Amino acid sequence: MSLNLLNLDGRTRQLMQKELEYDLARQRLHISPYLSGQGIHDFATLLREAIKAGNAETLAVALGDMRRMARTAHRQLPQGGFHIVSVPANAAEMIADDAFNRYYIRALCCRAIDEGINHLVVYRAKSVHTPRTRSEELVETAVDPTQLLKDLRQHTGEETNLGIPGGPNSGLSVHLP
Repeated sequence: MSLNLLNLDGRTRQLMQKELEYDLARQRLHISPYLSGQGIHDFATLLREAIKAGNAETLAVALGDMRRMARTAHRQLPQGGFHIVSVPANAAEMIADDAFNRYYIRALCCRAIDEGINHLVVYRAKSVHTPRTRSEELVETAVDPTQLLKDLRQHTGEETNLGIPGGPNSGLSVHLP
C-alpha cells in the first residue's frame, strides 16, 4: 500500500524538487546502505523522476529493478565492528516511502511558510500493523513548519528530533490544516 499524501499536487512537487536540489547541492542526499552500486548511482535520478510524475510506489518499483538493491549490508555492532545482514525483502519500499515522504514533508513546510500557515497537522499516511506509541501520540498534533523543516534538513535519513516522519515504516506524514 502506498502513502496517502493529502497535499501532493503540482505546487508541492515543485517544492519537493527544490528540496532535493538543496540536498544535492550540499551533498546531503541520504543513500541507504541497502542500495547496490547501481542503486547508489541511479538513486537521485529515480527520486527526481518520482517527484516529478510518480510517487513512493513508482520509486520502489524502480529501485527493485536492474539490481539496484543489494543482497546484504553491513550493520554496526554496539560494541564496535560490523556484521553482515541480509537486506529485507521490502527494503525498496521502505527506502522509497521514507525518501519520498521526507521530501513531501519538507515541501509542505516550505509551502506553509510561504503561505503564512503557522502549523501542519500530523497524520498517518500509511496504515501500519503495530504503530509505535510515540507515533500514535503524534497523530493529529500540530507542528511548526519552520522547526520541522530545519529538523528534516539536519537529519536526512535518520531519526528526527521531532519524531516526524517517525522512523522506518511509521506511516506518519503531515498535511496542511
